[in-house]
Amino acid sequence: MRKSLKHKNISHYLSCLILVLIFIPSVSFSQKNNNNKLASKPLFHDPVFDGAADPTVIWNKKEKKWFMFYTNRRANAQSLDGVKWVHGTRIGIAESTDGGATWKYRDTCNIRYRPDAGYTHWAPEVVEHKGKYHMYLTYVPGVFSNWSHPRWIIHLTSKNLIEWDFQSKLQLASEKCIDACVFRLPDGTWRMYYNNEADKKSMYYADSPDLYKWTDSGKKVVGDQGGEGPNVFFWHGKAWMVVDNWNGLGVYSSDDFLNWKRQEKNILQEPGTGADDGVKGQHACVVMNGERAYIFYFTHFAQAKNYQGINDFSRSRRSAIQVAELEFIDGQIVCNRDNPVYINLK
Repeated sequence: MRKSLKHKNISHYLSCLILVLIFIPSVSFSQKNNNNKLASKPLFHDPVFDGAADPTVIWNKKEKKWFMFYTNRRANAQSLDGVKWVHGTRIGIAESTDGGATWKYRDTCNIRYRPDAGYTHWAPEVVEHKGKYHMYLTYVPGVFSNWSHPRWIIHLTSKNLIEWDFQSKLQLASEKCIDACVFRLPDGTWRMYYNNEADKKSMYYADSPDLYKWTDSGKKVVGDQGGEGPNVFFWHGKAWMVVDNWNGLGVYSSDDFLNWKRQEKNILQEPGTGADDGVKGQHACVVMNGERAYIFYFTHFAQAKNYQGINDFSRSRRSAIQVAELEFIDGQIVCNRDNPVYINLK
């Protein structure tokens, strides 16, 4: 009787052990094997103005670090009329030495294009090609209290991601073009998607054989509603575009980079529960890492209804950079921003 009971106990123990091993999330093993680290929440605050937004992430080959470029707005400054607080700053740089899990402030970009006494830099897009870095930057020729002024996209190049030399002002659809996203097409040419504010903030595109000469299409890409900050990536056999629709991020897919179909549900629409993540996500950058896709976005976290401890003048201004992992489920892209993010970008 005791022997039988002992065997039953051993059998029961082994059965429980097998069940535990089966139901441990497989991601845990993957994280351990890839030396992934838990990403900070929030991921980054700008220590100067606390207005980091519009992130783009790229590998610095020389320094062996990840660089994050971002629009910086003067969120903590007082006595600025209208929207002057989103003007008058350079592009900020944060760096990561642990694969994107933690970031620290590095500097601002030295943009060698200052034809105006006052100027504003927004929404950097940075790509690397043949050992040279290219930036497509939204340039505003002044510091203004309203939105009724021109802005355009300029092309700059760099060898170190810090010092940037002017190449050209792009001739696009209007004098109110912002938020470039540059993607290399399967045929080796390049396509720039951007926001033409003069046409109800619609997405347009331009093509280039070499990143220098650009031909504008003059056609809307996504026309069902306005938006900004288009970002294009390739995943699961399709091209995808995320667009900030000011109600979370709209998600579109395409088989040819021309005809885009909108999926039913936006991502990052519902507030998260993490630190400084209790509002909609905005203007994002998707970074592919093997088969995994990470989305870097920003939040105006102080707009959350339950947020406490902030002066009224900047309640809606301060912003933080966050990161989440995308999932591909039943042909749709989804994102649970409350899941812990383990990351080690290669």
